[in-house]
Amino acid sequence: MPRPYARVTIETNSMIPDLNEVLPLRIRIFLTLVAAALLFTLGAATGFGVHWYLTRDNPTDEERAQFNLFWEVWRLVREKYYGDIPAAPTPVYGAIRGALATLQDPYTIFVEPQPRALEKADLQGRFGGIGALVTRGKEGEVILQPMPGSPAERAGIQNGDQLIQVDDTMITATMRTEEVVLLIRGEVGTQVRLTLKRAGMTDPLEISVTRELIETPSVEWRILEQDETIGYLRIRMFTERTAEETRRALQDLLDKGARTFVLDLRGNGGGILDAAVDVASEFLDSGVVLFEERRDQAEKSYPAKPGGLAIQQPLVVLVDGGTASASEIVAGALQDHKRAVLIGEKTFGKGSVQLVFDLSDASSVHITVARWLTPNRQRIDTQGLQPDIIVPISDEERAAGHDPQLERAITYLRERVAIAP
Repeated sequence: MPRPYARVTIETNSMIPDLNEVLPLRIRIFLTLVAAALLFTLGAATGFGVHWYLTRDNPTDEERAQFNLFWEVWRLVREKYYGDIPAAPTPVYGAIRGALATLQDPYTIFVEPQPRALEKADLQGRFGGIGALVTRGKEGEVILQPMPGSPAERAGIQNGDQLIQVDDTMITATMRTEEVVLLIRGEVGTQVRLTLKRAGMTDPLEISVTRELIETPSVEWRILEQDETIGYLRIRMFTERTAEETRRALQDLLDKGARTFVLDLRGNGGGILDAAVDVASEFLDSGVVLFEERRDQAEKSYPAKPGGLAIQQPLVVLVDGGTASASEIVAGALQDHKRAVLIGEKTFGKGSVQLVFDLSDASSVHITVARWLTPNRQRIDTQGLQPDIIVPISDEERAAGHDPQLERAITYLRERVAIAP
């Protein structure tokens, strides 16, 4: 059975730096919208041949007739086109994208095998690899940065090493990053041979690394230096491990004396719906987390689960324009139940759920199957959530390491504790 996702994540990759750390928010949103527009345009250009692809086992006479037009066009292209014709399965992928583009839903998409493999690993939160960040240089060269204590670091890979070959495959500037990442990843316990170019060395350097299980935590937490009674949790993405990590974080913070909490959902584009419900349940003692509307089905409610660890402590949720989908589910539930105040900027506004269907060639199609509402039945799609306390943050403040949104959250929590009976 396909699993419900509140958001589709294609490019996020634990071996690729977090764009939230290196790009200003406005630029990230702009690039996302540009990418969506390009996907729509390129897909539409290749037409509706997918109609045959998806219904070939039981096509109607009308569908057969329509697909004849596709073949009529494609025969002419093969006979007359002056230039190289893409090899299979590129035309089929283009036809699928074109058909999905006619739905005018940016979240119903086709994902090719390589990015789908990375997506799965991201949502699982673990994979077989060497533990190194993969970045691109100015000329497209692939640069490695080993994580502290990782197999890559122990094998001798250094920050700034240029990757020129993986096993017997040469790395080129035109290769997509996900292609490179998948060459490096593999079964735990197997070896991968990396050929590197290192500054100050004339000859290439060859290093073999044994792949290990690399876990990518979705939650980070700490007691704030500004106030040792405030526990801070940041959730980057809702994965299969997020609920367990959140519970472990809350217990650790409580053991260290936290009496109030900041839940940071800024830049969190979503993930798995069930994980969002579980996280919200850690802060709610009862009530509904969200309502879900599906075609030809009765409205479904998702109640909070019992046993939350932080159902009474004062709570602030930090949000911004990168807070989307599953993270909006959590923020909306906590806001509607008056369990927390939202501080920051208006959220992205994605209130839909996708089912992910894995296909025969390891690609996948993500189909919007539902819309969700907050406990007060507020629609989020295209609207977003409005913070209770609006606090903007500039690119200059980010670059300087200044966080007025977190500072406002600390002030708010201190005030709440001061007036508590």
